[in-house]
Amino acid sequence: MKYIALAILLVTVGVLFAQQKAEPQLHVVTYVDVYPNFADDTAKLLKQFAADNRKDAGFVRFEALRDVARVNHFAIVEVWQNPKLYEAHLTSPHSKAFRDALQMGLGSPFDERLYNALP
Repeated sequence: MKYIALAILLVTVGVLFAQQKAEPQLHVVTYVDVYPNFADDTAKLLKQFAADNRKDAGFVRFEALRDVARVNHFAIVEVWQNPKLYEAHLTSPHSKAFRDALQMGLGSPFDERLYNALP
């Protein structure tokens, strides 16, 4: 019985220690503005990009949003388990293909902002 209690204590302490050392999740907000004639194609690309991202290691959440008043303005809200997995995601073939496909229609550069949640 002592050994079981000791094992439970060691596992609990290990889990708590691991949680303290874990990197915080990375939240990414990206604004994408395209020329109006590219708005519908961009919406389709974003839907496919969302589906592809869900297969990536470290994926937590992905939301593609469209501005209510300006249909050619989009926001992407992503959550990744940590910055390293997000960086790996950026180098994936589908991420590169997504950004390449948008280049012709971009009205301004990507506005990508990285955040950590407040404790």
